[in-house]
Amino acid sequence: MVLEAVMVVVDNSESSRNGDYTPTRYEAQSDAVSLIFSAITQANPESSVGLMSMGGKGPEVLVTLTTDHGKILEGLHRTKTKIRGDSHLATGIQIAGLALKHRQNKSQRQRIIVFSCSPIPEDEKTLVKLAKKMKKNNVSIDFVVFGELDDDVTKKLQAFNENVKGGDGSHLAIIPPGPGLLSDQLITSPILNGDGSSGAGGMGGADVGGDAGGFEFGIDPSIDPELALALRMSMEEEKARVEKQNKEKAEAEAKAALPEIKEEEEASQPLLNKDGEPSGSGKKDDADKMDTE
Repeated sequence: MVLEAVMVVVDNSESSRNGDYTPTRYEAQSDAVSLIFSAITQANPESSVGLMSMGGKGPEVLVTLTTDHGKILEGLHRTKTKIRGDSHLATGIQIAGLALKHRQNKSQRQRIIVFSCSPIPEDEKTLVKLAKKMKKNNVSIDFVVFGELDDDVTKKLQAFNENVKGGDGSHLAIIPPGPGLLSDQLITSPILNGDGSSGAGGMGGADVGGDAGGFEFGIDPSIDPELALALRMSMEEEKARVEKQNKEKAEAEAKAALPEIKEEEEASQPLLNKDGEPSGSGKKDDADKMDTE
């Protein structure tokens, strides 16, 4: 259950109007963003997600880091009316990095998820330099690449991915058009599925799908992605419950192991003495008291 602060960057450039992904590239992103938000916040309720766009006149922070799904949905709806211009990938990543730098909970791992469905104007050298900078700042960056899948785009993003990825995170998911939803393809990618489900960085959607036979629940997530996500979340909840139960058990055992404090001798006396009279307050006690007087 990784504690994360995640900025999701959507591509609202003119290219996002294209209908080669159901129903359009932008709507496909919106659906996938909701899936990402749910997966991250269900995995750890203290994780937060922010939203920004990188098309039009320039990148715009739509929603600062939040745990409120409604704010994310409102930001996506508001941006739907601002589809125009080209994408500003490098600038968008830098602004997302600044938003993460100013997160309130510094223990959250920094992560950026970028949706890209348009040509990339920046050259490879600029992107590689930016990738090294983000890696130095401990920011992992995942790319969801769809729509524009020509050699120029994939080569640039592969170079970025190779220079930004560390021991964990920073995946490149290339998703070609298909009959299914973008979110259905995304759920089987390492971006949501972790490192173990499919290979890292590849062409033609090599990051998507993976080996269904090796899926931990014994089902093919590409056939029923919603069930796969539900099972994964259920497993995380059960793991958290077991950890809590074990912690409570350990605390109870530690408390039971503390040495007992002996009560005063008077407290252990019987309520009645051998004559059937109250202990410490019978006739004998009164007589002894009179003799001393």
